[in-house]
Amino acid sequence: MTRDPLVAYFSMEIGLEAGMPTYAGGLGVLAGDTIRSAADLDIPMVAVSLLHRRGYFFQHLDAAGNQTEEPVSWAVEDYAEALEARACVEVEGRTVHLRAWRHLVRGISGSAVPVYFLDADLPQNTAEDRRLTDVLYGGDAYYRLCQEVILGIGGIRMLASLGYRDLYRYHLNEGHAALLVLGLLEQRMAEGSQPQMSCKAALEAVREHCVFTTHTPVPAGHDQFPADLARRVLGERFWALLAACWDNASLNMTELALRCARYINGVAMKHGEVSRGLFPGYPIHSITNGVHAATWAAPPFQRLYDRHLPDWRRDFLSLRYAVGIPTDELWQAHQEAKRALLDTVNRVTNAGMNCDALTVGFARRATAYKRFLLLFHDLDRLVGIVKQTGPLQIIFAGKAHPRDHEGKAIIWRVHEVKERLRDIVAITYLPNYDMQTARLLCAGSDVWLNTPVPPLEASGTSGMKAAVNGLPSLSVLDGWWIEGHVEGVTGWAIGERIDICEQPEPGLDACHAEALYDALEHRVLPCFYQEQERYRDMMRHVIALNGSFFNTHRMVAQYLHMAYQAVGRYLDQNNRAGESTSHES
Repeated sequence: MTRDPLVAYFSMEIGLEAGMPTYAGGLGVLAGDTIRSAADLDIPMVAVSLLHRRGYFFQHLDAAGNQTEEPVSWAVEDYAEALEARACVEVEGRTVHLRAWRHLVRGISGSAVPVYFLDADLPQNTAEDRRLTDVLYGGDAYYRLCQEVILGIGGIRMLASLGYRDLYRYHLNEGHAALLVLGLLEQRMAEGSQPQMSCKAALEAVREHCVFTTHTPVPAGHDQFPADLARRVLGERFWALLAACWDNASLNMTELALRCARYINGVAMKHGEVSRGLFPGYPIHSITNGVHAATWAAPPFQRLYDRHLPDWRRDFLSLRYAVGIPTDELWQAHQEAKRALLDTVNRVTNAGMNCDALTVGFARRATAYKRFLLLFHDLDRLVGIVKQTGPLQIIFAGKAHPRDHEGKAIIWRVHEVKERLRDIVAITYLPNYDMQTARLLCAGSDVWLNTPVPPLEASGTSGMKAAVNGLPSLSVLDGWWIEGHVEGVTGWAIGERIDICEQPEPGLDACHAEALYDALEHRVLPCFYQEQERYRDMMRHVIALNGSFFNTHRMVAQYLHMAYQAVGRYLDQNNRAGESTSHES
């Protein structure tokens, strides 16, 4: 039974289905997985985002690897229901009217979490304002700030219009949603029990209800807007409310969220540590990310778990018993997933890859710190390893932001290396990386590669998706992998852990490249080709140790009892009351 919502979850992007381009990458996919687990666990939640009619973008790659973009076209009505409720926000003194589209996420036991997508494409708005919700992370600083006004202030007003008021917790998934604080302040000062409630008292009341999750250890990743732009867009009334939060020389969305949240967390233990270094003076905790295991387990693995672990869809912790699954059945499931991946790869890219070769998956946003090219640091060394040890296939995927020219150059360079090594190492690049492609890659690869510059990987959930399908990781010790790594059991480390919170040391690329080649030559390739039973046993341990822990059922339970506390107590009391009634009857 679905209860009245007690938690409002705000996120600029939410990935629910591959056909809904309302996400760009890991942040949005995590939001979708969080909502799915909330529905499974019967957490009374409602979610708010924007309706991105033109999506993030559709990626085209030519034969040389040059990326071009075009808007996404999709049928909104096929995925969401238009509601009659209306709200509005003020942008530069203009009224921008909003409507909401509802998409219900149903859980395993029938509970549902409604997701409301805010849409400015209404005839009452000017042509320019109708486009304000269209493009995810598009436009300039003005466009971005207008979107954050709609998400934060417009989201609070839309919830009120829909009848949701005085929720226990408002969860800000990244700083994009921080302006909801102003919407809550407005409500408190207008409708509080004290008609003349001071701004300071209202702020303390609002802070008690807000939870903030920060996702990036990269300083440039935190939205900031010049004071003149923020004052112009927000107007004098909201600019004055901001003054109650701090001396607003500029509008720093992360700073606003930090100051106005009762509970703050990073998304891995290491990321919490890095965030405390970035933002000293704030009590930043850690709740390590997870993935929704039932969503990311490939069909052959779902069938495998259904046979051997019948409760796994309700209780992801049941995956710990994967250590008892016969390795021949596990291998058969993996081979089915691998064939599904390579059939798609060969059809889309004409790569001619085969199921017998060790296949490495590498997929993430194409940007410099992800180090797509680390594997190609010394091509002669790589070629020598392959000739001596066994065949190697590498599948890349990922979009570069339209304005990230360095990221686009990285994609071009991968294509250049692909041509140079054509007859020695099979390399391909899957275009337009989305949730469907991720499902194939994270299940059908043999090893999952991750090479970020530490400590810039906040968490990294792609390796968790791979773990649900038994894929060992070959990764730099950063983000979640510091917690999930057991050498030779759940995968292999690239280099040693580096306990730094600032800039990486000079020469780190060369050091990590050498460590990567050493791991491939002496541990990864020999294990796959010469110790097949050991490799299969590793797969079992990856599922049992990492798949059972790094999932959103565990993560949401931690939020419930650490961040949403009052909600957890409410649910516990109601569950006990329900059990008592059941016993009495």
